[in-house]
Amino acid sequence: MSRRALLLGTAGVLAMPRLAVAAPADEPPSLKSAVEAGDMPPMRDRLPLVPRVVDFEQRGKAEGRHGGRLSMLMSDAKDIRMMTIYGYSRMVGFDEKLDLVADILLDYQVEEGRIFTFRLRPGHRWSDGHPFTAEDFRYTWEDVENDEALSRGGVSAVMLVDGEPPVFEVVDDLTVRYTWPRPNPQFLPSLAGASPNYIAQPAHYLKQFHAKYAAAEDLERLVAENNSRDWVALHTVKARAYRPENPDLPTLEPWMNTTPPPAERYIFKRNPYFHRVDPSGRQLPYVDEVYFGISSADIIPAKTGSGDSDLQARYLRFDNYTFLKQGAAAHDFDVRLWKDGTGSQVAYVPNLNVNDPVWRALFHDVRFRRALSLAVHREEINQQFYFGLANPAANCVLPGSPLYKPEYEQAWAAYDPDRANALLDEIGLERGRYGWRHLPDGRRAELIIELAGGNEESDVTQLVVEYWGKLGLRVFPRSMQLDNMRRRFLSGDTMMSVWSGLNIGYATPDMPPEELAPVSSVQGSWPKWGQFLETGGMAGEKIELPEVQRLADLFQQWRVSSDTAERRAIWHQMLSIFTDQVFTIGTINGALQPVVVRNSLRNVPDKGIYAFSPVAYFGVYMPDTFWFDRE
Repeated sequence: MSRRALLLGTAGVLAMPRLAVAAPADEPPSLKSAVEAGDMPPMRDRLPLVPRVVDFEQRGKAEGRHGGRLSMLMSDAKDIRMMTIYGYSRMVGFDEKLDLVADILLDYQVEEGRIFTFRLRPGHRWSDGHPFTAEDFRYTWEDVENDEALSRGGVSAVMLVDGEPPVFEVVDDLTVRYTWPRPNPQFLPSLAGASPNYIAQPAHYLKQFHAKYAAAEDLERLVAENNSRDWVALHTVKARAYRPENPDLPTLEPWMNTTPPPAERYIFKRNPYFHRVDPSGRQLPYVDEVYFGISSADIIPAKTGSGDSDLQARYLRFDNYTFLKQGAAAHDFDVRLWKDGTGSQVAYVPNLNVNDPVWRALFHDVRFRRALSLAVHREEINQQFYFGLANPAANCVLPGSPLYKPEYEQAWAAYDPDRANALLDEIGLERGRYGWRHLPDGRRAELIIELAGGNEESDVTQLVVEYWGKLGLRVFPRSMQLDNMRRRFLSGDTMMSVWSGLNIGYATPDMPPEELAPVSSVQGSWPKWGQFLETGGMAGEKIELPEVQRLADLFQQWRVSSDTAERRAIWHQMLSIFTDQVFTIGTINGALQPVVVRNSLRNVPDKGIYAFSPVAYFGVYMPDTFWFDRE
């Protein structure tokens, strides 16, 4: 019996229709020699029996041809995670309408919002050719997620409902099921995220690093060879998929890393077993290789303008647009303007958990937060840095979101320095002989703003320093490394930090409103409260503010909600509290993001949304469908 007949029989899908795969002439040229030498199966046997056929007509795409190298510029070796984001191969994923669709999965079924049954594509394989089966889900759940050594913090929060994990079942080789006692609306969106919830890992590869499966002497040897602390550290590094530093780790993404770090350039080659095809049955991706050149962030705009990148948006700002347009004709590229999808281009985040008790009390006073917001001249920022093309607003969802309301956008966002001063007077922050205000304990009101961003954040912050200086506050910006800043605000040393606004500016009711509530220690507004909820009270601090506790309660209600209408109502309550309480101080949104595209590169949209979540930057536009027209 042939492999394909055997697969059909064991999967119970004998009657399942299958796409007529393209002729051998359409084999990607870069793989032909390996196929002809017998080192790799032909395309027909590499594809799943039922590949995902991308609807080009619906997406406005043209069928292309295989070949070429796509070059991009990044500033740090950690940026190789962008390939996981851009490649956007997910169990289920968002389409361009932000609807969830099956991708890696053949299909899925949800019952009562709490029973999730996933069917895999028969014949689907990892990038090394090994079958992708239910065992990969079982291993991840039982031997990683529920292993006390590998998951010391316990099962991840997204896999818990009211503290209860799911019952996991292997129905057959190609079907798995997760069952919770109550609805878990967060589960599917977590699988579709730009940074996804990994529920399946290549068990056949990772078992060699796991104490349950590997012989002790073999594991000791591998630990020593890799200079690891123990088998747990070794398994963790070898299994890291989001930042794909291990070239040996099998993947389901369209391209796989071939370069171990550290390196000055990373080459990602096509996954010969990728599960998507174009309408004619040609296996995707079209492009053979993606090349990441590592360069300083400061000179990436200049290098892009000199033609060093085929597709570039990261590290480009709107004020680079004129320069880039000037070089477009000479260096054979186009500059497109996409909409930035974050809730605010630059946002100021008071740390409600700062150690200083006087400043903590001040940040807890909504009048102080509102005064800071009212003193920001957003239209001046818009004119000076965004040519008047952005939208002065609070940090909230954008007009393209079904959750948008004008009152959220304009909550305490009008420029009104007189009212801001009146609020500070009402609080009792008196001015001294030189006009500077003093804290209740007599110290001068000196506020330090920490930022780890680039020139854009620095430029806007210079204006904000002036605005708040006119209120009688002495403000000092301090630049530092991102990792250091995160450590500082969690430890309570940071008073205020600078970030972009909500990642999910185009949120829908079925996306989790986790950015509006304390759920994580990496949130600058309330890191210790987030850590408390994240660890089930094992670390961090209990929430002190009633409004923040209300947000936490509403988020938990969303997490067990049963339908979209209920989730929509919860979102609106949370947005109303979040914007009225000014937990973050937004500046402008709707800025335009330059996207540089080589003129010969096809299927890149003329217009799009550029944001981490939910669109994964280029991800939902399927870079595996981009192709070079050399003619």
